[in-house]
This record gives sequence, C-alpha cells and structure tokens, in this order.
Amino acid sequence: MKPIAIVAAVLLVLAGYGSVFTVRQDQTALLLQFGRIVGSDFAPGLHFKLPFMQQVVKFDNRILTLDAQPERYFTAEKKVVNVDFYVKWRIANPALYYQATGGQELQAQARLTPMIKDALRFEFSSRPLDELVSGGRNDVTARVRAQANASAQRTLGVRIVDVRIRQIELPESVSESVFRRMRAERLSLANALRSSGEEAAAKIRADADKQAKVLVAQAEAQASELRGEGDAKAAQIYAAAYGQDPRFFRFYRSLEAYRRSFGSGHGVLLLKPGSEFMRYFDAPGK
Repeated sequence: MKPIAIVAAVLLVLAGYGSVFTVRQDQTALLLQFGRIVGSDFAPGLHFKLPFMQQVVKFDNRILTLDAQPERYFTAEKKVVNVDFYVKWRIANPALYYQATGGQELQAQARLTPMIKDALRFEFSSRPLDELVSGGRNDVTARVRAQANASAQRTLGVRIVDVRIRQIELPESVSESVFRRMRAERLSLANALRSSGEEAAAKIRADADKQAKVLVAQAEAQASELRGEGDAKAAQIYAAAYGQDPRFFRFYRSLEAYRRSFGSGHGVLLLKPGSEFMRYFDAPGK
C-alpha cells in the first residue's frame, strides 16, 4: 500500500501544481485544451486550469522592435534610395497572433516585414526625392504606420506602434544632384530676400531724405522769420536810440568803427584830408 500511496501523493502534487499558472505584468496568455483556445485575456496574477488537459502559452506584452535590413526603393522620378528603418510593435490580439504565427516572434516579424516594405515602397514611389530629403519623412512614416497597422491587426493580431526611418542614403551622383538643386534654390531665395531688402532700404532712405528736406526747409523758413523779426527789432531799437540823442549815437557808432578798423593793430587806412571818418580826431567836440 505504501508505494501506491506515494504514487497517489505525487500525482496529487503534480495535479495541484499543474492546475495553477501565473501571468506577469509584462505578459499575456492563452489557455489551450487539446490545441484549441479556450481562454484568453488573463489579468496579471494567479489563475487555474485543468491539469494534464490544458496548456498555457505566454507571450511578451511589451513593445517589441523589428530592426529590418536597409531596402532599396525608387522615388517618383525613378531615382534609387537606400532606406534604413525600424518598427515598434506589440501583440494586440493574442488568439489571432497564436493562430497566425504559432506564437513565434520570428514568424511574426517575417510576416510583418513585407507589410512595412510594401507600404514604404508605395510612399516612396509617389513622392519626389527632394520632398523625401527635405521634410516629407514624418508624413511618410505616419502613412506607412496607418496602412501597415490596419493589415497587421487584421491578419496577425499585432499593432504597429511606430515606424521610423533612420537614414535615407542616396547614390553619390544623386546626392550631388540633389545638393546642387538645393543650393540653387537657397541661392535663389537669398537673392530674392536681398532684392527685397534693398528695395525696402531704398524706400526707407528716400523717405528719410524727404523728411530731412522738409525739416531743413521748415527750419530755414523759421530762421528767416526769426532773422526778419530780429532785424525789425534791431531797427526799432536803433531808431529809438537815435531819436533820444543823435549826437551821442553818431559818436558811439564812430567808436565802433574805429575799434573794428584799428583793433588788430596792423590795419592801414588811406583817407583824404578832411575825411568825415576822422572828424572826431580833428574836432572831438563836434
């Protein structure tokens, strides 16, 4: 009886051990019974199954990376480019994923790669090279992701999280042609901006010259007006002073004339005898 009891105990232990399974946070699982799926979408934690009759298949629920080999494509103008890209994907439908790939990641990547390449080939063939090089890369990857994701979810049960183009390499001849074209476009843009700047500068200078002439004319007019007012005021003062004491005023004016004539000490005057200019030297009292 003891051997039978031991065997029974071992069977009970194995049955108990085989009736539970755990699912981690980073996993998803399927429950199979004789190869047929009988359970899916298990939450992380401890779960039960029928021992010896049911099996558990677990998959990585994290984002996975498909790092494909560079592929050669033709652009809209039939130019050759080498495209290096990678894909981020994860399992969205474990049951469909198992049915399509047998749960093998390599099998899933082998079926996923042609979808991405076909979508890239279509996008590259419909765009010119300068658009792809200068700024159309983000639009291309967005369209490729949407197109490939729809097919991948329908046939493989996986979701395309992201598609990224690492590098677009051009043959040397094509690269030189593209760079020459881009250089010509930038030079054309620079010349247009330079011409526009020179035109704006000419307008600013013309406006400044016009404003300067207006200000100078206004200043000269105001100066002439002030000089006229000053001359009139001086004439008025002169007339008033002369009217108060004509003899003194004539004497004062003569002194001013003598100062201007003899002030330097080197002046020479040729005068006729009895000249009016020297009357205060001959007869100071007159």
